[in-house]
Amino acid sequence: MSIFERLSETVRAALAALWRRQPESSPQLLRALQEAHDARMALKDMAHRDPLTGLANRLLFEDRLDGVIRRAEQAGDRFSVLFIDLDGFRPINESYGHLAGDAVLREVGRRLDELARQSDTVARVGSDQFLMLVDGNPETSAAAVVASRVRSTLAQPMDVGGRGLKLSCSIGIVLYPDHGPRAKLIAHAEAAMIAAKEAGGGLHAFFEERMEANSEEQLNLQSDLRHAIEHGAQGLSLDYQPKINSKTGRLTGVEALLRWQHPQHGAISPLVFVPVAERFGLIAGLGQWVIEETCRQLRIWQDEGLDLRVAINLSVHQLRQGDLVERIEQALNAHRINPDRIMFEVAESVAMADSQASHRLFEQFLRLGVQVSIDDFGGGHASLSQLRKLPAGQLKIDHRLVRDMAHDADAKAVVDAAVRLSHALGMDVVAKGVETAHQQNMLLSYGCDELQGDLVGKPMPGAQMATWAHSSEAVPRPRMAGTSEASGEGHQP
Repeated sequence: MSIFERLSETVRAALAALWRRQPESSPQLLRALQEAHDARMALKDMAHRDPLTGLANRLLFEDRLDGVIRRAEQAGDRFSVLFIDLDGFRPINESYGHLAGDAVLREVGRRLDELARQSDTVARVGSDQFLMLVDGNPETSAAAVVASRVRSTLAQPMDVGGRGLKLSCSIGIVLYPDHGPRAKLIAHAEAAMIAAKEAGGGLHAFFEERMEANSEEQLNLQSDLRHAIEHGAQGLSLDYQPKINSKTGRLTGVEALLRWQHPQHGAISPLVFVPVAERFGLIAGLGQWVIEETCRQLRIWQDEGLDLRVAINLSVHQLRQGDLVERIEQALNAHRINPDRIMFEVAESVAMADSQASHRLFEQFLRLGVQVSIDDFGGGHASLSQLRKLPAGQLKIDHRLVRDMAHDADAKAVVDAAVRLSHALGMDVVAKGVETAHQQNMLLSYGCDELQGDLVGKPMPGAQMATWAHSSEAVPRPRMAGTSEASGEGHQP
């Protein structure tokens, strides 16, 4: 019994004792008893409700889940549980403040509650996480329909401080009894949600057994990755993939690509370990190591007479670091690197998740002297009219658009339009994932400025990159004021 229940029970008992002593005051005491009872029920309800949204809390959800399971076991029925996690909610709090974040959560709760039927239960169980118990013996297809409706409902614009804000969500779905016993049902739904989020977000996924295995595997992986980061970046390294001027073939720069050689499992893809680093809070340390290591390698190259610009990818988590610019400046100063030798690549979807915050950060980058590129253009839903407001000097076309150009008229039209409009906005255009001469010729005909991909050169370690660069006759050298090298042919890095 909670402290509120004990208190209300004490008041009720005291009033009952007083009534026994003074029955002549029974009308007033009856009213007092009723009010005490009502207060007790209200307090009990408060103990089972989320104070912000008014939805059920986890305690009430678990209680109702137990009741539905008992009935399902007796009748042989099924039900589903949806684990709903908002995508990109944290930047809302950071950009608009917690009052705006609370308003968004209340609106999400209202929409979910309206979507639910009387037999369903919706609960808020985390900062931006919700559970929905869908009763009524649903089949897989019915559960998928509910998840689609949830995603569609939450995708409708919300008013935040007079601005229309769009949210997406990732949903994990479990069916009982198909996807596990009572004790693991919610954990399995969360594992499915994580799989949906790691697949890009804005999706729903049904639980599969491999997801549970992946959860244990990820725990082990994060432990090993944490150890690597804390012990001199053991097994971590950078490869560098060249970029060339599409017209002259001149080397214009490279992109730093993170690698991890696990002591037992060998090479692990960044597509595997970077999401683990993000999920377990390791990405800040990992990202800072990449910046430091890039500057160290640049210093080596420059001492050898090789002058290159290096592009570094920034994750959404790094962009939220309040001291990111200061850390970058410290690394540049420590290795005596000119800021314009660094270009930070930010994915289109990340830049547009909070365009105002991105704009402020990009301006800080430009004041520092580093360059900014919008990466993976065409992989999200932003338009160039939106991106033009960001102070970026380069646009990088998503490799899927480059891949599809040969057989997809829409992909060709998007690439052509992206190049034309980017040039009109004063931005250079890079196409990545270039693998065939046919793709190269098409991109050249569209006027794309730079090419990156296996056709140009595969990623390679720093020393090998220097050898590869020195073997070319068109290698950028340190520029000297007043020399002809300062105005060489083609795009200067």
